[in-house]
Amino acid sequence: MKLTVISIAAFVALLLAVVLIRTWLHTPADEEAVEPISHTADVQRAATRLAEAIRFRTVSHQNDADFDAAAFEGFISWFTTTYADVISAAPMERVGRYTLLLRWPGSEPAAQPILLTAHYDVVPVIPGSEGAWSHPPFGGVIADGIVWGRGALDDKGGVIAQMEAASALIAAGFVPRRDIYFSFGHDEEVGGGGAAAVAAKLAAAGVQLEWSLDEGSFLFEGMLPGLDKPFAAINVAEKGSVTLEIVASGTGGHSSMPPRDNAVNRLAEAVLALRDEPLPGGLSGLSAEMFDAASRHMAFTYRIPFANRWLFDGMLDDTLSATTFGNAMLRTTIAPTMLNGSVKTNVLPIEAVATVNFRVHPRDSVQDVVDHVTRVVGTEHVSVRLPFGGGREASKVSDADSTGFGVVSRAVREVFPGAAVAPGLMIAASDTRHYGKVADDAFRFTPMVVTQEDMTGFHGTNEKLSVETLGKGVLAYQRIIELAAAQN
Repeated sequence: MKLTVISIAAFVALLLAVVLIRTWLHTPADEEAVEPISHTADVQRAATRLAEAIRFRTVSHQNDADFDAAAFEGFISWFTTTYADVISAAPMERVGRYTLLLRWPGSEPAAQPILLTAHYDVVPVIPGSEGAWSHPPFGGVIADGIVWGRGALDDKGGVIAQMEAASALIAAGFVPRRDIYFSFGHDEEVGGGGAAAVAAKLAAAGVQLEWSLDEGSFLFEGMLPGLDKPFAAINVAEKGSVTLEIVASGTGGHSSMPPRDNAVNRLAEAVLALRDEPLPGGLSGLSAEMFDAASRHMAFTYRIPFANRWLFDGMLDDTLSATTFGNAMLRTTIAPTMLNGSVKTNVLPIEAVATVNFRVHPRDSVQDVVDHVTRVVGTEHVSVRLPFGGGREASKVSDADSTGFGVVSRAVREVFPGAAVAPGLMIAASDTRHYGKVADDAFRFTPMVVTQEDMTGFHGTNEKLSVETLGKGVLAYQRIIELAAAQN
């Protein structure tokens, strides 16, 4: 008995030692030292121009009848005048209806070009919510060091930061070695037809980009437990998307004599079954790579489970899956968004329909999603329809060891000393689903710091961007352009 207790104690001690040693060794990989940027951007000019840009109500709509052409024409006129210096060096053309494409010629035409992109269309403000804004959503107000308004973060801030960076470099006499394209979409929020037209135009001209950089992730501050520095997730892929209809049938009739099983009950059971049996996930592939890199910068106790996944993998999966962000990183997500049933309050519907949106993880295909849903909910009275086309597969995964990723990573570390950098997965959609077709690698990242509070402004109330953050974004894009121009 005594020997057994000693053996158990020895085993526990050995196990603890292994866990602690592995955690102690779970530290950031060695990176080439960089010199932090010492100069600053003209932040007040950048802020003023962003505020001006916000005042144009460039809201994109699926329905052409709701499209305010005057707002888009006004923005383009303002853009052309404001950035006449950039357009002089990088001639601009309109592609599609209102998407803007600029080409800054390089000194070595044979060098493979790159593309920087953003979009200037914005989502609508929810009717009736205007009073909840600290400043009018299209007022373009600068107050307390913050630029307020729809589009500040998504994504006019990116447009202005890129143009301010180019303007500053041109004023300094900079000439890129390779061609640098800028593309500013007018309809990213409704599918990106302008970006698709740009990609088609480049393809027709035989242009194959070495890499592209679009909106995506940011430098997140205070959003990962145990991480006390900004975390830059440079997205190397984005999820796909498919929307399905779950259709339940039943006997119609008067609501005063309902059967036990009607279409609505069956539909409710199907939706709950889908919630309770999500698509398989797990910390693997790109998701594992991102959390592994981020965790190396965390406090010691938070590093323990990531450094010892052989012991804590199940716990990690459960813990991450319990959060909205973690769950979205680990698997294809399921989001019921619309319900439709009877035409009248006292009529039992013959058919009840739930519209469900899925964001497809790179490990899955659209067909995998259809098969899973059919298996989970399919019965004699419940079927699955694919009414909105064939869906969109997840993008290919770009190379995190490539020159382009290295350029963006280095620029981030120069402008934001101490920031943690890792490849990430974009859980929403961007225009890069189009631009990526003519790029060897495609990255999705905006070099600006955001907090959880800032994130609530995306497509919501009180969207804003600090003047300081915008200025850092300008510097980061300057360094991206300079570093890209120096690459062979």
